[in-house]
Amino acid sequence: MAIKFQYNKTSLQQIEKQLKMRQRTLPIIKSKETALRLEVKKCKEEAEELERKLQEQIAGYESMYALWGEFDTSLVSLKDVEISTKKIAGVVIPILSNIELEVKPFGLFSAPKWYFDGINLLQGLAKTAVEHEFVHAKLQLLDHARRKTTQKVNLFEKVQIPGFQEAVRKIKRFMEDEENLSKSSQKILKSLQEKRKEATA
Repeated sequence: MAIKFQYNKTSLQQIEKQLKMRQRTLPIIKSKETALRLEVKKCKEEAEELERKLQEQIAGYESMYALWGEFDTSLVSLKDVEISTKKIAGVVIPILSNIELEVKPFGLFSAPKWYFDGINLLQGLAKTAVEHEFVHAKLQLLDHARRKTTQKVNLFEKVQIPGFQEAVRKIKRFMEDEENLSKSSQKILKSLQEKRKEATA
């Protein structure tokens, strides 16, 4: 990224202001990136744990596979999912507050005894599946925010701050050279004037 500037004091002041702003902001962005990185790690662990739990519950479901042909799967349904939000390192993240399942009434005496176990198993499976999907969505949001923050850190650290520092160096060098040239030309002019005075005297 080439930084546009002019070789004057106004441009120098503007570039120094931009440089200071980025140097002040960089530690804040770095700490945000660290916080997001930790959250992503925690979320990945949570996703892995839910994946394991889901596989266990599916295995439990499959162990009763022969009986599920008799089971009315419409008895258990997802009624509501309550979501709240929370800010993590400046990023709004949805938080799963509650999963509400609905169990339709069924004939206690006409249904097989294992229906209660089946309903409990289905409820657990449904809750875990919702939590699993939710954690994966949360992980994508956090990872996207972390990647964006990492890009910003790299932009500031590797491109903008060095670019502004280089621009400041060039302007200062140019102004110093200009000042030295001005002083040299004044000395030359002064010595010429003195020689003229001596010649006319």
